[in-house]
Amino acid sequence: MSEYKLPDVGEGLTEAEIVSWRVAVGDTVKVNDIIVDIETAKSIVELPSPYAGVVTALLVEEGKTVPVGTPIIAIGDREAAEAFSSTATAGSIVENEIGSPVSEREVPAEASEEGADEGAEERQPVLVGYGPRAGEVSRRRKVTPLPDEPEAPSADDEMAPLSGEAEAEAEVGSEPGAHRSVVHALAKPPVRKLAKDLGIDLADVPTDGPVVTRADIEAFVARHDEPAPGSSVATRDTRPMSPTLTGPVEGDVRIPIKGVRKWTADAMVASAFTAPHVTEWVTLDVSRTVELVERLRRDKAFRDVKVSPTLIVAKAVCLAMRHTPELNAQWDDENQEIVLKRAVNLGIAAATDRGLVVPNIRDADRMTMLELAEALDDLTTMARAGKAQPADLSGGTFTITNVGVFGVDAGTPIINPGESGILAVGAIDRRPWVDDDDQIVARWVTTLALSFDHRIVDGEQGSRFLSDVAAILRDPATALTY
Repeated sequence: MSEYKLPDVGEGLTEAEIVSWRVAVGDTVKVNDIIVDIETAKSIVELPSPYAGVVTALLVEEGKTVPVGTPIIAIGDREAAEAFSSTATAGSIVENEIGSPVSEREVPAEASEEGADEGAEERQPVLVGYGPRAGEVSRRRKVTPLPDEPEAPSADDEMAPLSGEAEAEAEVGSEPGAHRSVVHALAKPPVRKLAKDLGIDLADVPTDGPVVTRADIEAFVARHDEPAPGSSVATRDTRPMSPTLTGPVEGDVRIPIKGVRKWTADAMVASAFTAPHVTEWVTLDVSRTVELVERLRRDKAFRDVKVSPTLIVAKAVCLAMRHTPELNAQWDDENQEIVLKRAVNLGIAAATDRGLVVPNIRDADRMTMLELAEALDDLTTMARAGKAQPADLSGGTFTITNVGVFGVDAGTPIINPGESGILAVGAIDRRPWVDDDDQIVARWVTTLALSFDHRIVDGEQGSRFLSDVAAILRDPATALTY
């Protein structure tokens, strides 16, 4: 039997949370099958199995945070699986040698017949995020339900191909001595985490499709917040409802500081108290940029990508770096050097269910407008789906944050550690504007706010960079002069 220890999935991370298991005791797995979703300080990562064989134990239960190097799963041959299952009762929490809970999943009487001739193989090198995609996991034999009970989904039904979905289990039947079966509710890891944070059992959430969505959970919460038919203000509970919980507020709500929130807090404190921040603003007419965005949206070459003003801002930043490379630099305190980066790895701040993450586009300054649009589209989609890997979230050299999507005009953004500047883009609104003929006209107007590290960037350099970005956004044609 082989124990798989939690690996360091990149950039010296020291711990991770077990979000959801993709396998259960008795399942047959192959090398590179995805077995678990873990949440690091930066992202949710799918871990592939380095072994082939039968799952004999899940050594860490979902929701637990453990250090790198902790054994999380045991995989062995069929004899080991059967010996293990004979010591546990179905539906109970299996305990390991030190008596800690191992898994709340149902332990089968015997493992699936498929793959019986496939014993545990010698470990093969596997890189997280590389290698073949996860194949079908051979599921254990399901418990046969009573004739009048619904049959639990098997690996052969239409929901089985959704190998990326997490399972939530609920017991059916409440009468004494009634036969108990397992109902599987499918949901993506971020949705499952939301349900867990709200204290909701996914099996209780009605859904029109095979997968529980965020909208289903929000509708479920809204229905429970509504008063029952026929109730009155005088008879129903009128205490304020928590914005994150489904029941009445009884006291303070404590949210564990972990994952992205913990990493963000540590990074922002370190940046704010290490790099002396200076912030400058400029308000400008970006009507020509808005017109360019509309033209690109009608262009056949851009029809398969999302085009927004952020694309033009990203291109303007890359071009302005040519005149002011100090905004694409790093302070090396150990060697007492300023490192001017050769490539612009452009970070784009993205708000996700797990908090703010900043994946970056490698070599953004060497991309055409279409390539940059495709990279932006892929980046934001991946980040919001929780699929950004640690490597995507490190190595950035400059960041853009779009606070305008929240209707905010400007702010004083904090620089990401290891970078020398960050640009906040405010809301683009129709406002009265005095044109070159001293006439008041309606124009598209926004505010840019640039924060920079004053150890690296002087006021003159920061002002020139912000002025160059603004000039391109006022008239994108000036980009031809860079």
